[in-house]
Amino acid sequence: MGKNPATGRRDIDFRITLLVAIFAIMVVMTAATVTVILGVASGAANESAINLFEAAAISAYATIDSFLGEAGWLVTAASAVPTLGVSPDDAGLEHPARAFFERGLASFPNLYSIYVGYANSEFLQMIDAAGEAELLAERGAPTGTRFLLRTITVDDTVRTEAWTFLDGSGNILGSTTEENPEYDPRGRPWYISANRVTTVFTDPYIFASLQSPGLTAARRLSDTNGVVGVDIALDVVQEFVDQYDGIPGGGLLVVDSVGKVIAVHRDVQAFLELDITATTLPELPAEIGALATGFTPVPDSNWIAYRLAKQNFSGREWHIVALAPWASFSGPFDRLRRRVLVMVLFLIALVTPIVMRISASMTRVLTVLATDAERIARLEFGETPHLKTRIKEFNTLATGFSFMKETIAHRTGELNTTMDRLQTLIELNIAIAAEKSIDRLSELILSGARQLSHADGGSLYLINESRDALDFQIVLNETLGFAQGGTSENAVTLPSVVLYDEQGNPNEHNVVTHTFHSGNTVNIDDAYDATGFDFSGTRQFDRANGYRSQSFLTVPLKPRGAGIIGAMQLINSIDPVSGAIVPFSPEIQRFVEALASGAATALYNRDLLEVQKRLFDSLIRLVADAIDAKSPYTGGHCNRVPEIAMLLAREAERCEKGSLAGFTMGSEEEWRAFRLGAWLHDAGKVTTPEYVVDKATKLETIYDRIHEIRTRFEVLLRDAHIEMYEQVLAGESRSTAEEHYRQQAEELQADFTFVAATNLGGEMLSEDDQARIRSIAERRWLRHFDDRIGVSWAELERYTESSGSSAEVVSIDAPVEEQLLADKPQHRIPRSIDVDKTYGKFDFKLTIPELLYNRGEIYNLTIGRGTLTAEERFKINEHVMQTIAMLDNLPLPSELGRVVEYAGTHHEALNGSGYPRCLTEGDLSIPARIMAIADIFEALTASDRPYKKPKPLSVVIDILYRFKTDGHIDGEIFDLFLTSGVYRRYAEQYLKPYQIDEVDIEKYLG
Repeated sequence: MGKNPATGRRDIDFRITLLVAIFAIMVVMTAATVTVILGVASGAANESAINLFEAAAISAYATIDSFLGEAGWLVTAASAVPTLGVSPDDAGLEHPARAFFERGLASFPNLYSIYVGYANSEFLQMIDAAGEAELLAERGAPTGTRFLLRTITVDDTVRTEAWTFLDGSGNILGSTTEENPEYDPRGRPWYISANRVTTVFTDPYIFASLQSPGLTAARRLSDTNGVVGVDIALDVVQEFVDQYDGIPGGGLLVVDSVGKVIAVHRDVQAFLELDITATTLPELPAEIGALATGFTPVPDSNWIAYRLAKQNFSGREWHIVALAPWASFSGPFDRLRRRVLVMVLFLIALVTPIVMRISASMTRVLTVLATDAERIARLEFGETPHLKTRIKEFNTLATGFSFMKETIAHRTGELNTTMDRLQTLIELNIAIAAEKSIDRLSELILSGARQLSHADGGSLYLINESRDALDFQIVLNETLGFAQGGTSENAVTLPSVVLYDEQGNPNEHNVVTHTFHSGNTVNIDDAYDATGFDFSGTRQFDRANGYRSQSFLTVPLKPRGAGIIGAMQLINSIDPVSGAIVPFSPEIQRFVEALASGAATALYNRDLLEVQKRLFDSLIRLVADAIDAKSPYTGGHCNRVPEIAMLLAREAERCEKGSLAGFTMGSEEEWRAFRLGAWLHDAGKVTTPEYVVDKATKLETIYDRIHEIRTRFEVLLRDAHIEMYEQVLAGESRSTAEEHYRQQAEELQADFTFVAATNLGGEMLSEDDQARIRSIAERRWLRHFDDRIGVSWAELERYTESSGSSAEVVSIDAPVEEQLLADKPQHRIPRSIDVDKTYGKFDFKLTIPELLYNRGEIYNLTIGRGTLTAEERFKINEHVMQTIAMLDNLPLPSELGRVVEYAGTHHEALNGSGYPRCLTEGDLSIPARIMAIADIFEALTASDRPYKKPKPLSVVIDILYRFKTDGHIDGEIFDLFLTSGVYRRYAEQYLKPYQIDEVDIEKYLG
């Protein structure tokens, strides 16, 4: 202890006070320790609840998974039974599946019924009606009925429904029939969703006949003639929940994957106030649905819950929730807690008077210090009340408070200023990063820098494309009211600042170019006193405008990881208090440099993105040009379709009526996606061989094989000529031999003329003409040379029809007789790609031929119409599938996400007759419908396809009109195509003059 000279009293040493405080703390810690012990006990209650809840939830899940597994097994087994595909007779009594149905229902008591729905709307069902009095009464079933056998059969156009009532041994007790029932299995969800690969399960629902929950499992039969399904009663789940008594005061709640309550314990039902009816499954309350999985309290209640979410046999996620009042587990521990609390309160009551007396003097001092601390926290730095205390440490603390207030007051002022600038910097960087326009971006950068530095003016420079000068982007001066560039209406008239002299040396005389070359900030207090830089132009500007340019701050624009792209210069920093021009402070310089760094990165990224966009768009144009250049028959198509599509889409945006009212692309990025989709719509044609696209005759591949056949006819004619002379040498009359030769020659000429005409594929080939081709093919000719030498190994492998990979070509010694025309194994070209792997995920509806190509001579010459085989026609149509598959593999950014849609739907039709997905009106967006019209119109009007004569405009519009009336194209867009004049604007630019005739558009509208 010591005497305080200010008060004349002895101060109490703080250590004594501390000892007393420690004693009080010990009491508190004792109480805390007891509380921790109680917490451990409470944890034990939690653990007990978790174990009980987890066991109950797992048991319930096992019950559900077990009977769903049985049902899934039964459906899987049934789908493989061949006899289930047999259509039912009038009553189905003799159907092979009847015995299977009876055994299945008898073996699995949870099944309500088993049935098969057939592709022709017929239906066979057996229902286990044991205990279902209402169902039996509704159907008028005789006493003793156990099973109901239901059939729906189709005879011509009449559908008949029959109900047969059977006892438990399968004996017939009676039957009823009615005609034209409304029920059609093909429209049921279980039939629609079924497939041959896996068993599908419906969501649980209330069975109308049972008035209890259940679900349906279904699977398509192996012969695809129908779908087998079972109805599964979920009563067993409710029975399990009702009988499970392992959760004191609570119970289980079973919920399906869509939040429907399947089963609930009566105590839980009362707690949740669930309204259980016989016709609907109640919704899971929101507070329970929001619970996390595992152990958790129920909000706004004294209940606890354990939630288990797992996928069961059905492939759907089921939720099992165990709930109970917390009091069921915590009761004993609550009583212990109350006893301990009484003991602690008694101990505190004993210690409190001692602590209060010792701390009384401390309280007064601490109150003063606390009040002073609160004032400091509120940044109030007035006089501190006089402190009277006998504790010397508190006196020292009060002195420290006084010094602290002075320091904090000064630092707070600086911090507020810095925080304001930092907030401004953050907001500016956010705005700069989001801005895309170069003019608005330049103005944001310079205005933000002026705001941070209180600069009166400034300018922003960017390097030009030649990289030999800095161009002014924006110039601002508040005092002079001067603004050029940016979003102002005034263009920049100031000349660029050259970076190099005539000898190619860096220009270091100008402060802006010096900053660019050095990459360093230059801060000048007064330009009129500065040395080392040429400010003559600045002085000339000042004289002309009555201005005084004093302080300068010039910072480089240097993006991270790239070279310097420009500079920013600020002029005349103004003191916000006095209004005087002052130098740019180091702190302001750091903030402006930070802003310049972010701004430079934003400018660089914007330019980089623009370059990438131009590169990407150029590559797309390159692909389109390559496709057009690939075939002279489609040259220019990929270039012209986007022109039509863009013209029509612009008109659609202006339309204010019908379904087009309000249509808009929304942004330039959406327009870009549409334009790119139009350019890429035929990208898949890079995979289509040119000779298939250009196939002008039936026998043409890379060359026209009619020349091979002509050679064979020549050989036969030559053989006939030789035969004539041989007959004469053998003693035959010369006139007779010549007449025979003449007849053969005429026949060969007629046959070849017919084959050659057929090869052109101009008219529909009749059955008689096809028969004549096959008859001509039977004529024999003698081949003397081995046709297996000089060919590729790939063709040689096709010379046999054997399916073995190591099959060898059977050698046939020449000479050998062959058919004049033939379909040979080497003509069959197999596919080299796995189409399921390539196209499996796209849901294409086009039928894929077994072969890649079939070049059989008879097969090609007997094509009914045109020159293309089914394989070649698919190969041409496949270009859309290839387009979609190719573009789907591209990592397109989100703004180009619809490019695949725009490029891959131009052959779809509103009536579902298009390809490759057979989309309908509801599936096709307005841009997709525009693409279809643009593609058809260009193809019909194209004048660069030598295999067809260019059609005049009126004929093309008439064809498009027929497409409209057939529901092939969108009628409103077709009308807009005409009324807006898009068709004629395009025609005047791209069509031949003789194609542009008058079109009476009025007869095509409406």
